[in-house]
Amino acid sequence: MSSNLDAAVDRLLSRAKSLGAEAADAACLDRKSLSVSVRLGQLESVESEESRSAGLRVMIGKKQAGASTSDFSLAALDALAERVVAMAKAAAEDPWCGLPEAGDLAKDPVDLDLWDNTEADIADLEARALESEAAALEIAGITNSGGSGAEWGASQIVYGASNGFHGGYRGTSWGLGLSAIAERGDHKERDWDSDSSRFLKDLKASATIGRNAGERTLARLGATKLESCVAPVIFENRVASRLISFFLSAISGASVARGVSFLRDKLGQQVFASTIRIIDNPLEKGGWSSHPFDGEGLPVAARDLVTDGVLQTWLLNTASAKQLGLKSTGHASMNPGGAPGIGSSNVTLMPGQHDLAGLQAQAGNGLLVVETLSPSFNQNTGDYSVGVSGLWFENGKVVRPVNEITVAGNMLDMYSRLIPGNDYDGRASLQCPSLLIPAMTIAGA
Repeated sequence: MSSNLDAAVDRLLSRAKSLGAEAADAACLDRKSLSVSVRLGQLESVESEESRSAGLRVMIGKKQAGASTSDFSLAALDALAERVVAMAKAAAEDPWCGLPEAGDLAKDPVDLDLWDNTEADIADLEARALESEAAALEIAGITNSGGSGAEWGASQIVYGASNGFHGGYRGTSWGLGLSAIAERGDHKERDWDSDSSRFLKDLKASATIGRNAGERTLARLGATKLESCVAPVIFENRVASRLISFFLSAISGASVARGVSFLRDKLGQQVFASTIRIIDNPLEKGGWSSHPFDGEGLPVAARDLVTDGVLQTWLLNTASAKQLGLKSTGHASMNPGGAPGIGSSNVTLMPGQHDLAGLQAQAGNGLLVVETLSPSFNQNTGDYSVGVSGLWFENGKVVRPVNEITVAGNMLDMYSRLIPGNDYDGRASLQCPSLLIPAMTIAGA
């Protein structure tokens, strides 16, 4: 398939140039997936999907336009090139559009170990899903299943541009997860567990996932409201990463250039507690967001986003770098048929000294957040509030489940007092341990 993607990219670029494009880039993607879902011991569905897309962006002077197609026939690719060139000629000027200089492009991309040669098998996926569900239902108190599923996916991408860049890479993914349900009187709760990996052999044991889901569900059964107070709040690792996602959005060059970031004047300043270090590493072997070059063909490298609590850099693609008078940081995200976006890669907030139990002991009495609902965030000021469910702990020990709570604060204040644990979740490209905020406003009953 890669040869077909390569040929399509070359065809789009050559056709666009022949029609008058001064610069152009093209990206072609191929995706395949297989998923199996079960419930209460019975197979519910098997879904297999395949999709392809070819995108072209054309620049004529300071005008640009783009579009994409799922048809890889030569006639369709030629028609796409004709349409995009015509669109570019009619577009409004964009002073920041353009490709990187040829001398800045990535060379000799490395293999990042993203591909598993193991073939997806429906029977195996079904067996894993059934085993996971059975393990949850074996736990006393678990009364029902919300369903269990296993999946496989594979993708390939090829990117090329008229500045001479041409490269590609591919990756696989495996996943397994389920939700469990418990009922007691008028109380009903559900929770879940899952795992995902580039390689099938690295998936967590199916029974372990099932037991985790069941135990988490039982821990939440019988939840009550909490009196309003100011108290320590710990965001469990599976929800803590959402706090850091606001930071990543705020340091996007596009947000900074538009002046719609609560961190717009914080470059080189203390933002987090002095113990905090945050790293972005696109070259991590087997990482979920690993890539050998960015969405414009520029080289990528590991870099500190935050060192000793100090903000070190914006995330920049070529256009946002021009707007801010800086150089691209290699954070362009590919957008077939459109202008590149901006995105981080494998982001890790480095660990603190304690596991979750240690954070609870350090906090004494407080709230452990295990689920968040309907967050409200002001990207200009950093004001934040979110509905949560969780567990109330005293003297470091969980004493009861609680729900129908709202916690609120300002993200700058929260970041400045943030205390990380060392318990990573391991399922996503944003790796974040549980996070303790020593005091937050909690609105309850």
